[in-house]
Amino acid sequence: MVHYIGIDVLRSLYEAILERRDGDVKTSRTAKLFAQGRKRVASKVGEEAVEVVIEAMRDHEQGVVLESADLLYHLVALWADMGIKPDVVLAEMRRREMTYGIAEKLPKGEDSPRVPHINPAPAKNRKTK
Repeated sequence: MVHYIGIDVLRSLYEAILERRDGDVKTSRTAKLFAQGRKRVASKVGEEAVEVVIEAMRDHEQGVVLESADLLYHLVALWADMGIKPDVVLAEMRRREMTYGIAEKLPKGEDSPRVPHINPAPAKNRKTK
């Protein structure tokens, strides 16, 4: 029987990743991942997402479970690398639930609302004529 773990598992994972990211790259896979830089962390998110899709298309339930765990680990590692706390993502999910219902995904584009807790990177200085 599977027991409900709850969303705190993401917070716990986030904290564990923060603790290990500056560790010894010879003994910590997390430290090794972070030493390779953000592009590598981000590419691992994409790689694991594709692996989830492949397992789903093969109807391999256990494979989807295993690859989903890998995907969540790498996604949370990316959040940690970017300084995005899980509660910010969870708050956005809650906002969407309250606005559109839990199953809805917000449209992307110029009309979509901005996430209030994350400031976009400042634009580079541009000279105007």
